Parts: sequence; C-alpha cells; structure tokens
Amino acid sequence: MNIIEFITNNLPTFLALVGTGIFAGILAGLLGVGGGIVIVPVLFFLFQSFGVSPESAMLVATATSLATIIPTSISSIRSHNKKGNVDFDLLKRWSLFILIGVLAGSWLVTRVDGTLLTILFGVIATLSALNMLFRTGKSALFEQLPGKGGQGVMGSSVGFFSAMVGIGGGTLSVPLLTAYNYPAHKAVGTAAAIGLIISLPGALTMLALGSTPADAPAGTLGLVNFVGFICIVPLTVLFAPVGASIAAKLDAAKLKKVFAVVLLITGLRMLAQLFLS
Repeated sequence: MNIIEFITNNLPTFLALVGTGIFAGILAGLLGVGGGIVIVPVLFFLFQSFGVSPESAMLVATATSLATIIPTSISSIRSHNKKGNVDFDLLKRWSLFILIGVLAGSWLVTRVDGTLLTILFGVIATLSALNMLFRTGKSALFEQLPGKGGQGVMGSSVGFFSAMVGIGGGTLSVPLLTAYNYPAHKAVGTAAAIGLIISLPGALTMLALGSTPADAPAGTLGLVNFVGFICIVPLTVLFAPVGASIAAKLDAAKLKKVFAVVLLITGLRMLAQLFLS
C-alpha cells in the first residue's frame, strides 16, 4: 500500500490528526502552554471515536505525545537560549535525576493498564488548571530552591510523572520552580530543555518496549502512532507563530484563564469517563 492509498483509506483519522496539530500549535503560541497537555486529551478522545478502547487510546496518546515533543522542544530551546533564558547550571544538577525518573515512568507505561494513566493525567490536568486559575501571579511559597537532595527529588518526580502522562515537563516544572522563587522567564526557558530530556528517552522506551494494542489506530509501532506524529509535528511548528500573533492582540491573562477552565473540564471529564461509565 502506498502513502496515497493509506491516507485515502484512513482519511477521517488523517484529517482529525491534522486538526489536532493546528489546534495544539495555535494554543502553544497563544498561551505558552506545552503541546502535551493539549495533545494527550485530544488524541485520547479522538482515538476512541475511531473504535479504540479507552485503555489503548491513553497508552498510544501518551507515547505519541512524547514523540511530538522531541522536535518542538528543540525549536523552543533555540528560541529561549537566544534570550538567555535556559539555565544550564540547573539542567546539569537535574538532568540525571530527570532521566532516571523518565526511564522508570516510561518503562512503567509499557507494563500498566491505560486506566492508571488516564487517572493520573486527569488528576494532573485538574491540579494544573486550578494552579493557573488561583496561583498564577501569587508570591512564591519558598525563598529559594532546596539543596541537592531536594532538587534530585524534584527532578526525578518531574521526569517520572511527565513521562507517564505524555507531557514535556513544563506543566510540572514551571509551577514547581516558581513556587521556590525561581524567575518565571527562566523557568519557562529551562522547561523547554527539560522537555527534550523527558520526551526523547521516554518516546524511545515506549517505541522499543511497548506492545502495540490489538485495537491501536493504523500506523502504530510500539505505542507510538506515526501517522499522528507526521500530521501533528509540522503543523504545530507552523501554527505556533499564528497563535503568538493572535496573543499579541488579545489579553493573555484572560486567555490563560479560559484555557484553565477548559483544561479543568477536560481533566474532570477523563476522570468521569472512568468512574461514572
């Protein structure tokens, strides 16, 4: 089967994935949020609409999201590094701990039921939304970062939980760092580099060790859906500047509140699907 036949036979899935890439790109530029927090729930519900079980949908959504973060994080690192907002000293202290957390979390993804991942994502999405709604702009909880041991726990936790739910790390690392009085602009820039440390080994582990579910969407190898990857990545990169240009004309703070409400509803809906169905 050639590529034209493959696209024709899977046209609804293909078009939906293209839409996901556009949506994720615009939101990333508009709100400065990482793609994973958008891509995972969209793919989770999208795959189910094509007959994939919720358990399989979450596994494939998680791995595919991590794969899409690899190229987008590289582009983001370059942009933030030009502005001097990537803290390489912090990365040196955290990298090994993040990697350990990622390898443990991504290995666990290949061994657990997708239901656990759905619960975990729903909880993280809900807490992240509440943080955006009520904590953004508030004063730091602590005066400075803890010692090496404490930072090791922080790094490994960010790597572990981010890998398990398919996000790049910014969703967890930015609020965590800013809670310790770390400069917000450096937290965002450094989070881009953390995203690469999480996404590359995480996606490779799920690709190599993951067993493709019997009802996985077409084009899935291991747990990574390559049709989704090919559709989402270029469009996310292409449409992020569009979102950024829109953001320049609108109230970013209000937009972020709207997104937080949508994220809260999404997280609660994912949890409700499990516990109320």
